[in-house]
Amino acid sequence: MWSKIRNWLEHRSPAQLITSYYLIAVTIAIVLFSIPAVRKPGVHVSFFDTVFTAVSVVSDTGLGVFNVAETYSTFGYFIIIIVLQFAGIGIMAMSTFFWMLLGRRIGLRERKLIMVDNNQFALSGLVYLMKEILKLVLLTELIGAAILGVRFLSYYSTWQDAFVHGLFAAVSATTNAGMDITGQSLIPYANDYFVQIITVILIIFGAIGFPVLIEVKAFLTRAKLDLVHPFRFSLFAKITTFTYFVLLGIGTILIWLTESRHFFHGMSWHRSFFYAFFQAATTRSAGLTTLDINQLTMPTLLIMSIFMFIGGSPNSVGGGIRTTTFALNMLFIYHFAKGKKEIKVFRREIHQDDILKSLAISLLAILMCTVSVIAISITDMDHPLISIVLEVCSAFGTVGLSTGITPDLSAFAKCDLMALMFIGRIGLTSFLLIIGGTKRDPKFRYPVERVMTG
Repeated sequence: MWSKIRNWLEHRSPAQLITSYYLIAVTIAIVLFSIPAVRKPGVHVSFFDTVFTAVSVVSDTGLGVFNVAETYSTFGYFIIIIVLQFAGIGIMAMSTFFWMLLGRRIGLRERKLIMVDNNQFALSGLVYLMKEILKLVLLTELIGAAILGVRFLSYYSTWQDAFVHGLFAAVSATTNAGMDITGQSLIPYANDYFVQIITVILIIFGAIGFPVLIEVKAFLTRAKLDLVHPFRFSLFAKITTFTYFVLLGIGTILIWLTESRHFFHGMSWHRSFFYAFFQAATTRSAGLTTLDINQLTMPTLLIMSIFMFIGGSPNSVGGGIRTTTFALNMLFIYHFAKGKKEIKVFRREIHQDDILKSLAISLLAILMCTVSVIAISITDMDHPLISIVLEVCSAFGTVGLSTGITPDLSAFAKCDLMALMFIGRIGLTSFLLIIGGTKRDPKFRYPVERVMTG
């Protein structure tokens, strides 16, 4: 039996193996969430809801069919934190850590898996990347948990409750999971700007992309020491950082404008600004919220859906098409309109393969989400269309925001959302590699002929 399994594994592509590993992670999560001790006494959760929760946690989404605070015990909170760590940091990053602890040599096959899981182009430096990701994420969560835990002392009667909430909030924000144990997301801290700022910083650390954080660390530690060869940020870091913060700024402005005469009417400027700013930040992939989004207007929910569809950055905890994909699409449209075939930005030229990949990812994502919206609209006609659109984009972007319709959806709709969450977690690049197979050079070519378009 083991020889058959080993033979099967040896004939799988790295993308197929990564998908298998995440499916195994979902299975383990199902087993863990089925342990009676993770739930509060007298609380029953169906097997289907357990499966949905496992997929949601492993994909760092946070869409839920029940209230976590009312369902899980303190032990259950820590089980969720452990699963979120594996899912947020990445299966291969955690595997690398355990391989190193066991003294196992990380060979070529393992490096290929790491490369696919983290959307890298080369095999060199992957182990270093995994080490840095692990250190950065854990350090960020510990600092965030300590700061939030101290802050929450004024909210909870015991220091144990304060630091449990602080730890959970820090892990949820850093992994962009969107889960909470308050029962109301971050609504209890709607007027606490300090908590919101710390949470947004943690969200950014998780969603901006681990390579960007590693480059920033290298810049801070080496830039002033080497005057002969100054540090230079990669094109990826420049595009990712610029796009991330531009989207954050545009999202804040759009949400503030659409709600200025509605939900924000009569509010002070700072309160309305923080509402808009936090919701713009959380649509990157976080899913936490400081307000009941059912009170927002349809244009705002549509804007939030678009930003959730874009999602976080590559090699981060975020889902969606990713920020760099969106940026390359915009650059392509701009340069095509000007009649230019080459796309140049930050004194560099974008590779044509990356342009084609970004277009393919975007088209596939639009198709998947459109089909999902139509299918769920047919099976669950009682729910407003905008709520379904938000739900689908939230699942695909692994965000977790919802108008509250998740528990009432049909089994088909929940299965659809689970598929979107899973694909959003492994990434559309890996998904395309699974369905497309290994890239091969053509043995022959046909005559080229132009086709009318537009």
